[in-house]
Formats: sequence, structure tokens, C-alpha cells
Amino acid sequence: MNDFITTVYAEGALLIMWGALLLHYILPIPRAAHPAILWHKFAEILANKVNTNSNYSQSIISGTLAWLLMIIPALLFCIALKPLVWQPQLYELALLILALDWRNNGQLANKLGKALAREDKARARKLLEPFVNRETNTLSSVGLGKAGAETIIMGFGRNVVVVLFWYALLGATGAFIYRLMAELARAWSPSRSQFNPFGLPIVRAIAVLEFLPLRLFSLMITLGNNSGKALQAIKTQSRSWPLPGPSWLLCSIGGKLELALGGPAIYGEQKVLRAKIGGRIVPSALHLSQIHSLLAWRLFLWILIESLLLVAIYKGI
Repeated sequence: MNDFITTVYAEGALLIMWGALLLHYILPIPRAAHPAILWHKFAEILANKVNTNSNYSQSIISGTLAWLLMIIPALLFCIALKPLVWQPQLYELALLILALDWRNNGQLANKLGKALAREDKARARKLLEPFVNRETNTLSSVGLGKAGAETIIMGFGRNVVVVLFWYALLGATGAFIYRLMAELARAWSPSRSQFNPFGLPIVRAIAVLEFLPLRLFSLMITLGNNSGKALQAIKTQSRSWPLPGPSWLLCSIGGKLELALGGPAIYGEQKVLRAKIGGRIVPSALHLSQIHSLLAWRLFLWILIESLLLVAIYKGI
């Protein structure tokens, strides 16, 4: 036990991760005040300036250059600032707190579930609007349930699972840069016609970064009850979803809880036909609570495993 405590204090990586999770839980940054929102707005302004090419190849080049123009200075700034701070560990802690977003997703699950339970569609649409690119004003109760379930699943997957994965590999700077890239992918999502194909380079880059952590976490989701249905959904349905990491995560939860996910969605004024995945049960308030609970328990397991791996790595095992 003493050796374990010595390892934790000597390296500091575990204390930073646990400290960031604890501080994020106790004092979450309100979504409206989060720096990622300002970053998102700036990305939209930049896109309005440079996303003007009608030619496919030129639009791909513009999207790539815009992505690099935002990410490279941010990366250089994070690297250059670290030696200048008083305590590098506190700097790492701050970056990881900014990269994480557990509480806002949890609050969305709770508030959206209550709104759906009261059949307050206006409230549910208002709650969901800041988190999605799709049109929410016309969503029915069925659409709100599906959109809410998908948003909660991917919010936890990207803003907690993948963030902690890249923290373990590249430190807080890697986790923070991933979060910034994920916000770019959302701001320039090709699901909206004006960003297709401009947003394809950043979306493909994010797909690569999410591939391994989301698939590993999806396998953890399958553990326990209905594991066969979850694995079968991954095997038979995941190929119909465009992104390989999210496809496994959505299919695993949809299959495990037998929830109907996917289907048509409206982005701007365009209706996008998406594959139907999961089961046949339309997500309701009860199911949002079940999704939240399932994800929370699997996240605790994910954090425990990552903690043990960090100890093993730093002790040279």
C-alpha cells in the first residue's frame, strides 16, 4: 500500500486525473461559460470566411488548412506555456478540467428525462438545442427521445472516455487538443450541407482518434445483462453507421437496452436519412435514466482500469 501511495505522489499523473474528475464534479464549468463554446463560435466565424469554394477538392483543402490554422497555434501555445507556469502539475490539472465534460452531460440526461416525463416538448427542445446540430423545433416526443439518447451517449463517450484515453497516452495537453478538435468537428459537421465537404478532414481525423477508445469502451458496455444482444447489434448494425467508433458505442447500448436509435434527422433544412440501429423500443424518460446509469457505472470501471494501467506503467511493470 505504501509503495502504491509513493508511486501516485511521485508521478502525479493519477492525482491529476482524480483531482480533475473531483473538481469537475464539485465545481463544473457552466456550458455557456466554457472556453470550448468560444472556440466553437470562432470556428464558425472562420468557416464563414474561408468556406466559399464550390469545387470539391478546393473545399477539402480549405477545410484542412482551416483545421491546421486553429489547432497548430493552440498546440504550440499549450506546449510553450507549460515551462512558464509555477507548478506544471496544476497546469496539467487545469487543462484536463477544461477537456472534461461529465457534469453537463449528466445534467442534460436528468433535465431532459424530467421534461420528457412531463411531456413538456418545448422544454425538452430548448434543453437539447445547444448540444446538437440538428433541427429541434419540429422534433416529436419520439424524435426527442432518440436525439436525447444519442446525444447523451456520444457526449459521455467523447467528452469523458476519449478525453481520459488521450490523457493517459499524451497527458493533459493531448486530452485538451482532442477536445478542441472534437468541437471543430461539431462546428463544421458535414451533416449540414454548407460544411460538406469542408468539414470532412477534421471529421476523419476525429474518427481516427476515437476509433480505439470508443470501441474498447463499447466492449465494456456489452458486459453483463443482454451481452449477446449488444454484441449482435455491433456485429450486424455497426457497418451501416458512417463513423466506426460511434457506431460501436451506439449499437452496443441500443442492442443492450433494446432501444431504437438512428433514423432520419433534419440538419438545417435538409433531411438526412440515417440507418436505424439498436432495438425497437423508443427511448423515453425512463430509458434516458437507464442510459445515464449504465454509462456512469462503465465510466467508473474505465477510470479504475486506466488508473491501474498508469500505476503499472510508472512502476515499470
